Amino acid sequence: MLFPSRLPIPHEVLRIAGTLEDAGFETWCVGGAVRDNLLDFENSDYDLATSATPDQVRKLFRHTIPIGVAHGTMGVLDWNRRLHEVTTFRKDVKTDGRHAVVEFGVSLEEDLARRDFTINAIAYHPSRQEWRDLFGGEADLEAKVIRAVGDPARRFREDYLRILRALRFAARFGFEIEQETWEAAVANADGLEHLSAERVRDEWMRGLKSAEKPSRLVELWEAVGAGEIWLGEVASRELGVGRWSLDAVDRFGERDPVLITSYLSGDPSRTLKRLRCSSAEIERGRRIGEFRGQEPQATDVVEVRRWMSRVGPAADDLLKIVSAEQRGGSLATAVADVRASEAPLTVSDLAVDGNDLLGVGMEAGPDLGRLLGSLLDQVIVDPELNTREQLLNRVQDEIGDVRS
Repeated sequence: MLFPSRLPIPHEVLRIAGTLEDAGFETWCVGGAVRDNLLDFENSDYDLATSATPDQVRKLFRHTIPIGVAHGTMGVLDWNRRLHEVTTFRKDVKTDGRHAVVEFGVSLEEDLARRDFTINAIAYHPSRQEWRDLFGGEADLEAKVIRAVGDPARRFREDYLRILRALRFAARFGFEIEQETWEAAVANADGLEHLSAERVRDEWMRGLKSAEKPSRLVELWEAVGAGEIWLGEVASRELGVGRWSLDAVDRFGERDPVLITSYLSGDPSRTLKRLRCSSAEIERGRRIGEFRGQEPQATDVVEVRRWMSRVGPAADDLLKIVSAEQRGGSLATAVADVRASEAPLTVSDLAVDGNDLLGVGMEAGPDLGRLLGSLLDQVIVDPELNTREQLLNRVQDEIGDVRS
């Protein structure tokens, strides 16, 4: 038996549940926090399901936020200004694979019946210390199985994102997906095309962050067909030089989803654009894709400086890729040495700027920018040249050569 006699419910959640119960509204703890505590995963973010309607919840508490009233969810703020979700018992009356129209005023049993997987359909009464497990969630937790509640095909057609959630839970907990549930996921994978990019992105990123082994998540996405639909540049990577390695995916020290996605993709900026990532994330991916595989020999200090100058802010991401692929370990040391030396790597690091060049007779225009670039090339080779006097002397020599 996994069910303990009591769950460690935070005092703030007990107070909210008690207020609802005292007002005559049946209230249960549900969702991920119940599941995670049974699996010994840290999670104190308990959600509450109640017979109270959103309007009744609003009247009971001083500070509420209507975070999903159409679906019955009100946010209740405790005295620490922490938000707790309180959702009315509900059942789906109409779905299109992306959105659902729900009906309130139903029982806890009907509310649990509409949930995605058995391990997420367990309820706990915080004051009576009573468990409600109508669909065998406890047994599936013990067996390490992801199983849909009821008919899996129907569950997925109600919301195709549930297919990706099944993959995330399997990768996070190291569970297997029950055969009928898996077959229904594969059969309904075409429905993933109709999801919003934002929902898919969030599910993919959360999955990479939480997976026991990110490589398992990648394999599941590929196997179910989600990779081909949403991560085409990953599925189409050619074998050979630069081919990503599933083993390397698990060796990234940080579960950085943008970095891992960029590592996996043959065209990171395209993949990140499709997932509606931010402009900064897309630019980060572009740099990784452009400069990956161009690392210098760590023993050639000048080439290390040139490389750092060229790749700019992508250097740290590229070093993480090199480390994950278990090659070029000394490059990180060489980069650290260059940084410690404060050697100039960008035009802004030069001891002179455009105004200085104008002051000694240069004319404004493209030649000025090219000359600054030439000066940077010279100080990358010999950082000792980076003084105002020496650089201006070189500028004057070049001006003199041109005029003569």
